[in-house]
Amino acid sequence: MPEADTTGAPSRRLIIIAAVLAVALAAVVAVLGIRAGSNQDQPDNGPLALVSVPAPQAGSEDCANLIPALPAELVSNGAKLTRRELADPAPEATVAWGAPDAIVLRCGLEKPPELTPTAQLRVVSGVQWLPVEGAGSSTWYVVDRNVYLGLTVPDSAGTGPLQEISDTVSGKLPAVPLRF
Repeated sequence: MPEADTTGAPSRRLIIIAAVLAVALAAVVAVLGIRAGSNQDQPDNGPLALVSVPAPQAGSEDCANLIPALPAELVSNGAKLTRRELADPAPEATVAWGAPDAIVLRCGLEKPPELTPTAQLRVVSGVQWLPVEGAGSSTWYVVDRNVYLGLTVPDSAGTGPLQEISDTVSGKLPAVPLRF
């Protein structure tokens, strides 16, 4: 008859079972973590719901000429952002790119209240922009065309979208004097 263990330690068989269970549990947690992480990395390509904002000139000829000329993709920090479908009812003269934090362009907006004679403007490819900081994103307004445009970009976006939109705006809409 084998000698009984007098040290009070668990049996070797119990230690092996506990170790196998611990490794199995760790593997299950790792797999679930990887699956959850990969789902977060996948962009939401479903229709993007946007609220309407006052855009009295959204139906203008200028917006009708600009919107179809906008690129199908924007490059932000080296990543290509494709155009998003907008959920119904979609605001007129509005385009979005990327997910989960979309870049949104709206054409035909009202004059931004921040546009004053002392406002700090930025010029990109001959287009004058008024940047307005927000929480987690900024909206850049085109202020030197017949229609006002707003480009809302998340803080994580690079300058590529602003450059690409500026190139399209400068090629499609003639510059006009600022209106305060």
